[in-house]
Amino acid sequence: MVQYLTQEGYDKLKAELDELKTKGRQEAARAIAEAREKGDLSENAEYDAAKDAQGLLEYRINELEKTMANSRVLDQSMLDASKVTVLTKVTIKNTKTGKLMTYQLVSESEADLKEKKISVNSPIGQGLLGKIKGDTAKVSTPNGPIEFEIVDISL
Repeated sequence: MVQYLTQEGYDKLKAELDELKTKGRQEAARAIAEAREKGDLSENAEYDAAKDAQGLLEYRINELEKTMANSRVLDQSMLDASKVTVLTKVTIKNTKTGKLMTYQLVSESEADLKEKKISVNSPIGQGLLGKIKGDTAKVSTPNGPIEFEIVDISL
């Protein structure tokens, strides 16, 4: 599955991957070596924990490599702001409460609610995709459906 990323998001993933491959692996190897020096490996909880941590590290490295191999960096200047797509910023109004919110739709790996970045795969993201200014999007939530009016779309 292709993931579309901003250049910033791609650079962030690459930096994390580089960090894990260098310092992360060095620290894991050091922890295993220290635990091994403490004697009998069959009853060494520290050794088991260090090996588990190494396994989790390698899993994360593998996941990041897969994400990067299947990602495409989008050039925002080539995007169309006439409809809601990945990387567009959309201002929506809750039709029930009148509350305005602005979000940027991003890939799963870049989603961060604190930064007002929501995943295109989230229920709200799915409901907004393809809509144009003035459309109403119905979004299914655990508390029932919510309607949002598309107020503005920008890059």
